[in-house]
This record gives sequence, structure tokens and C-alpha cells, in this order.
Amino acid sequence: MVKKAKAKAELSADSEDKGDSEEIEEDTNDDNDMDGVGEQEESVKEDVEGVPTGAGKSTSQPKKQGEGQENIEVEEPIKGKRMRLRAGALVPDTVIDPGVYFTSGLCDVTAILGANAELVCKLSSEECDGVWYKDGKEITATDEICIVKDHNFRKLIIKNCKEEDAGKYRCEADGRKTEAMLKVEDPPRINPDDLKEFQKPVKIKTGKSATFKISFVGREPMKVQWYHEGEELLEDTNIKIEKSSTHTQLVLTKCRRKSSGEIKIKIKNECGTTEATTDIVVLDKPTQPLGPLDIIESSSTCIDFKWRVPKDNGGSPIIGYILERQQIGRNSWKKLGSVGTEPKYRDTDVDHGRKYCYHIRAETDQGISEMMETDDIQAGTKAFPGPPAAPKIVSAFKDCINLVWIAPSNTGGTNLLGYNVEKRKNGSNLWSFVNPPDEPIREKKYAVKDVVEGIEYEFRVSAINISGSGEPSPPSEFVFARDPKKPPGKVIDLRVTDSTYTTLSLGWTKPKEEEEVQDEAKGYFVEFRPAEDPEWSRCNSSAIIMNSYTIMGLKSMAMYWVRVVATNEGGDGEPQDLDNYIIAMPPPVKPTFTDRKIKNFMVVKAGNSARINFNFQACPIPSINWLKDGHSVAKHVTVSNTDTSSQLIIPSPEREDTGIYTIMVKNLVGQESSSVEIRVTDDPKPSGPVELEENVSGTVTISWTPSPDEKKDDRLHYMITKRDSVKRSWQTVADHLFNNKFTVVNIMPGRQYYFRIYAKNDMGVSKPSESQAWEVKKRKEIFSVQLPETKDCCFEMAPSFTVPLKMRNCPEYYECYMSCAVTGNPAPHITWYRNNVSLNTNTNYYITNTCGVCSMKILKVSSKDSGDYTVIAENSLGRAKCSARLAVND
Repeated sequence: MVKKAKAKAELSADSEDKGDSEEIEEDTNDDNDMDGVGEQEESVKEDVEGVPTGAGKSTSQPKKQGEGQENIEVEEPIKGKRMRLRAGALVPDTVIDPGVYFTSGLCDVTAILGANAELVCKLSSEECDGVWYKDGKEITATDEICIVKDHNFRKLIIKNCKEEDAGKYRCEADGRKTEAMLKVEDPPRINPDDLKEFQKPVKIKTGKSATFKISFVGREPMKVQWYHEGEELLEDTNIKIEKSSTHTQLVLTKCRRKSSGEIKIKIKNECGTTEATTDIVVLDKPTQPLGPLDIIESSSTCIDFKWRVPKDNGGSPIIGYILERQQIGRNSWKKLGSVGTEPKYRDTDVDHGRKYCYHIRAETDQGISEMMETDDIQAGTKAFPGPPAAPKIVSAFKDCINLVWIAPSNTGGTNLLGYNVEKRKNGSNLWSFVNPPDEPIREKKYAVKDVVEGIEYEFRVSAINISGSGEPSPPSEFVFARDPKKPPGKVIDLRVTDSTYTTLSLGWTKPKEEEEVQDEAKGYFVEFRPAEDPEWSRCNSSAIIMNSYTIMGLKSMAMYWVRVVATNEGGDGEPQDLDNYIIAMPPPVKPTFTDRKIKNFMVVKAGNSARINFNFQACPIPSINWLKDGHSVAKHVTVSNTDTSSQLIIPSPEREDTGIYTIMVKNLVGQESSSVEIRVTDDPKPSGPVELEENVSGTVTISWTPSPDEKKDDRLHYMITKRDSVKRSWQTVADHLFNNKFTVVNIMPGRQYYFRIYAKNDMGVSKPSESQAWEVKKRKEIFSVQLPETKDCCFEMAPSFTVPLKMRNCPEYYECYMSCAVTGNPAPHITWYRNNVSLNTNTNYYITNTCGVCSMKILKVSSKDSGDYTVIAENSLGRAKCSARLAVND
């Protein structure tokens, strides 16, 4: 218990005679006050000032003794402490009672129409009565409303809820209140009597009608749906549905067997859904029994068989099966009557060897099914035993051969009486009995002594039961009637003839035959084992007769031990091993490139991928290394290798990738290398400004700044073209220039000249760098004319060329201009030809004839324009011809 160190209480009191208030305060002045005491003081103060509003603030007024005023005790002052007194009453150290309150409020309630609803809350006091309200109006107890006080619980019970009972309900007690909503719903509800009747299964006969009727109540609108086996039923010829606000009816007419199943009704409104189900069973006669028959016994005195029940019994249990029988060969059927509910029958009235056919019908209380007709069944069918396995040769001698065999799995249903053994010579088709047929062999072994020495035989066995002898077994292996042989010796000269990474070919010589020591080899077994495995594995399950064999399925570069075992009738001889282990690989081959033509130079445009591929042969598998200018290739270069090829790819080469790429292929036998120079280039950049200078009269010297790509590309060169003010077509002046200066001659005064400089490399041509106009002024001279003496002459003349065509060399995609001059009177007709094909009507060529000057212009020259061009001039006096060749440079 904490010692009281400081206490403070305030009490406000309104006095009837005085308007002031008195306050008593007790204060202690202890230096050792505890922090918890201060917190307790604040707590007490808060408890006094924070009384709930419902309880009101506690006020204390001075009262005379005996008027119910509580006594205020003042403790005696403790030594070392002082007390302060205030006028007025002292507030006691207790929490003031807050009054009555709800410990559990109302909750929203949903009630079904016509059912009871209950609203419950709980108060903190049993003494206080609660007052109930609905939508703000006070509720009193009636026959339909019960107000219950049960200890601390206050209940409002509404009997037989109606739509108007829905609303907001409130309970108040001592100034406190709690509210909740009552919701009255009216979901679909089926009449219980109708529901009980509806759930009873309905059984009708096929072709009849079935009616389902049910009554319900609920808030409208309501949706009614009928279902058959989960599928909704809609109005149809044989389906009629009647609906109203209180009932519905389903009528199914002309019902068939497949109409059987579950019938469900679903009624739904905004308040909920209700469902009900029943079953309809449409009765019909059963379907026919099912086959095939399972014949239990077919002997000379009885036929016992069974069948399968009908797939559909028509809704009624099978009460029996009706059978009738016909003997094959007769037309009449004998009625056997009903045979009970089990689907089986045993007919003992049969004749041995006769065949019978049966009609089977199923019967229920709804009728008899269609008949099922059986296959023909023979009475007394013989059951022979099956064939035994092929007999095995135990031993062979010159006068006796010993056999053993296994009994057949199919004995024909009876015990075996014995066996017959037959023999046949190799090359013969005739089998002969070893034992007398009427004296079967009882045991499963036999010694055949009726043999001739040196003859090869094979044998077969047949089992015998009460029905007779069954099918013979497959024949045995051929065996000679002679004494056992000696095993052969070791094979001679075992060697490897060929090998690959997965196969190994062997060859050997047949072992020698030595009398009384080793006999002739009749076959061979090849065995191998991996170097790490001590167990030998045979490659061939049966002996081979050839003196060679190829082992398949080896692991590449794995080590193997190989041996060959000779064998004959006397057994296996001693194995012959290879002297050393064998590695699964082809014979050693020095690396050699197999490509017929190997590129040694390649030009690649920057940005386009470069690809180099080399094919080679080498064994063992070689190591491959690529170098660029003697160093390792860059990281962005991709190299792909296989056993016989290698490919280098530069995805997006740049000029820095230019160089000599070398492939080195090396293995244990040797090495081989090959190199390819790759030049990565691009369309060149144009040259710099062009300057013109006249150093010699009639010439002009052209100089220009080199292209920026000149230092990077040693194959870059320049081409110069010119155009004058008269011809106006560009002509090539010079090409394949590797310097930056050139002098053009034959500059005529009075004409303006324009020059273009092109940078060229293996990829193409740059944009032109153009010069300014160049012109040499023409000097004027005195012009004098001496007129000749005139004389009469005839002006008519045959055509002739005064200026012939000249051979032209023109770059591809440039303009080409060809011209000549012709005279003749009357004016000749001009025709242009290329390779003897007329061009006058070809729109790709611009042809003119002005005052005897015949010209032809090709706007954009291509390689197809190369060839011989001919101009033919014709008039009435004759014909003239002139030819020249046009060469187009790539």
C-alpha cells in the first residue's frame, strides 16, 4: 500500500445563501515525495472532473447533521507536514457512480414474414426499466408485442412478423439508448403438405403423362423454373408449364423411358431461393439381354452357358428369362420356358456332335424384351491339348540323341496321357514317329536310338489327352548323330580393320583344326569391355560364321578391350584378345582443309555481318584457334566449332575489325592453318574543297582536300568528271587517281567548265565535291571571208558521216551522251541501233536530229546498256552507217 504523501481535492458547491465556493486543500511539503503519488493525485482529479454527463457533476452543499450529509474527516497532521484548509466540503477519495448504461447493445435482426422476431440488449443494472421505441414512437406491450425484463436483459418479442413491423427500434434506460434495424423478408416457401406429396417418386408407364403440382407463398415477383436432370425445361410439345403467384404445375406428356430422372423446381425472389426435388420413373419393358455368350461347358451330354443382363431393365426388376432352342438344320424352335432370374442355363437334352442355337428374352412385370439370338454351339466339341515348347537337345552321340521338353500350358481341360516324338532328316519333308503312336511316352524326356551316324536330325513333340493328339511343337535345333566334338582353338591374326568414334571393325583367321585336340570352329562370339569395367559383354547373342564383325554403339574416345571366341558343337574355345586396348576413334589423320576453293580476301561493308567457314578432316578431334593479325580475336567475334568445321562470325564489323584472320587446326598428328584477309569498309566520305588553277594555257589544274577515309582505306581513289556550258552533260575526265591533283587539257576559251570530284572504294562512290565555274575569256580576232567564185552545182548527195561516233566509257548510273554529224540531200532518215535492235521507239533513250547533228542521251547508264551502237542514215541516193561501242564501268 502506497503511503499517502499528497492529496488534493476540489469540490464546487453552489450554496443557496452564498454564491461563492469553499475549497479545502491539504498539502504536504516532503522532500522525499514519490512520483507515483503525484500520478495518483492527477488520477483522482480526473476521476472527479470526468464524471459522465449522464450522471451529472457531483456537487456538495453544506447540510446540517442528520440531513444525509456525509461526514468529512480531516486527518491529523503528520509531523513535518503542513495542512492548508479551504472553505467548503472535502471531496471523498472515491469514483462517482456513472449511473445505468448498456453492457450489450441491440443488433440488426432479419425475420421471416409470419415468424417471431426478438431484439435483446443488456443493462448494467437489474433495477432500471427500459423504454422501447419504433421509428421514434414509444412501444407498449400488446398481444403481438411482448416486452420482457429478464434480470439484466431487456427483450422485445414481435410475434407473427408483418411487413409493417420492419423499421428502426430503440431502447432507452436512464438517459442511455441503443438502436437496431428489424428487416422483415418474405422468401419463397412451399406448402409443407404439397412438398411432402411432391417428394414422393412418380411411376408411370411409357406413353403416359406425369403431373407435378406445388403451392408456395412469398414476396412477388417470383421466378419459377423446372429442371430435368439439371437441364431447364421450357414449353414444348410434350412439356406444359403453368405458373401463378401461388402455385405452379408441370405436365409431361407421352413420357418415354429416357424421361426418367430427377425433377427439380426452383422458386426465387429478391429475398431468397427455395428448391425441391423428386424423381420420375417411366416404366417400360426391358431391353434384350446382352452377349456374347460365355460357354462354361460344351460336352457330349450338356451345354452350359451364361449371358449378360439387359442394359436397361425398364424400371422393374427382372423376374425371369424365357428361352427357346433350335437344332441347326431344322426349322422348328423348342420352347424351354422360364429359367429364373440368373442369366445362365444348363441344357442337358442335347445330342453329341449336334449344333444348337438359342433365343433368350428378359421378362419383367412390364413385359417381355426383344430376343437375343446366340451363335451356334456344338455339343461334345473335342478339346485337344496345345503344342509343347520346342524340345531341347541334351546330348548327342553316334547311336543316341537325348531330348527333353516342357508340357503344354493348354491341356484341353483334361489330364495328359503322354507324348509322341517325331524326327526328320535335314533336307527332307517327311516326319516319322520315334515311338509307336499307340504307346505314348509318359515322361517328358526320351532317348532316340533309331539314328544313323553322321546324319543331321531335328525333332518335334505333340501332347495326347482323351480327345487325341494335339498340335506338334516347333522343331528343335538340328543335331548330328555323332560323338561330341572338341572345342576349337584360338582364332588367328585378330586385327582392327577400321574404326570410327562409335564403331570398331575386326577381322581374323579361322583357327586350325587338330585331331583329338581341337575340332573345326563353326562360329564366333565377339566380346568387349570398357577399360574400367572387368565384366566382358558379348556383342552377338548367336554365333556368327563370318571372319569379320563390326561393334556398334561405342563411346567416342573411350578405351576398350576386345576378344574373339571360336565355338562349335563341343563348346567355346579359348578367347583371343587384341594385344592392346582400342580407343574408339577413326585412324589418325593430319588436319586437312576439304574446301575446294578457300577465299583469301573478303570485303565487308561496315555494319553487315562477316562470316568465314572452313571445313576440314582430322582425327583425333583437333583443337581450333583463331587469330587476328597474330593475336587473339576480339570478344565480340563469335567462333562456332564442330568435329569437321569451324565458323567465325563478326556480327556488326567496324573498320577496326579489318585484318588478316588465321585459323589453326591442330591435333596429335599435325597442324594446318589458313588465312583470310577481311577488309571492313563503307561508302567513302566526299573530299574537301576543290581549287582550280591555270598553269599552262589551255589547261586547268584541279586540286582538292583528301577524303577523311583516305588514311583508313588504302584502296580509296578519286574520279573527276566535267561539264561545260555547251554540252551540259557530265563526262569522266579521269578515274583511279590515288593523288589529290590533276590537270585537265583541251580547255576551250569562251566556255564555262564545272568539275566534280568523287571518292571511290570497294563499296561505292561518295557524294561529289563540286568546283566553282571556270572560264577562259575568248580573244576576238578580225574575221575576214574570201568568197569563192560561184558556179552552178547539184546539191543532191548521198548520206555521209562528217563526224563519226566515238567509243565511250561511262560509270554506272551516270549520264551518257553520244553524237555524230551526217550530211545528205535530201535530208536522210536517221535510225539508232544497239546490238542490231532499233532504239528509235525506246523511251529510255532520248534521240534528236538537229541540222544533221544526231545525238542520243542515256540519263542513267546501267550494265545492260553496254554494247555496240550503230547509226544508219538513208535517203533516196544511198545509205551510210557509223558504229561505236559503249562500255559501262562498275
